[in-house]
Amino acid sequence: MREKIHPKYFQATVTCNCGNTFVTGSTKPEIHVEICSKCHSFYTGQQKATQARGRIDKFNRKYGFSNK
Repeated sequence: MREKIHPKYFQATVTCNCGNTFVTGSTKPEIHVEICSKCHSFYTGQQKATQARGRIDKFNRKYGFSNK
C-alpha cells in the first residue's frame, strides 16, 4: 500500500436525534444521524403491526365484516 494517501481512522461516536449513542469506526470523529435502530419503526416492531392492521382492514372490507 502507498503511504500518506489513506485517511485517518477514528473510533467515531454516533449520536441520534432520539438521544441514542454508540461507537463505530469511521474517517470522521463524530457522526450525527436522524434515525437509528432504537427509534426506526422497522427495528422497534411498530411497522409490522401497522402492516398487519392494514391487511386485516382490507380483509374485513372485502368480506363485509364491520369493525364494531
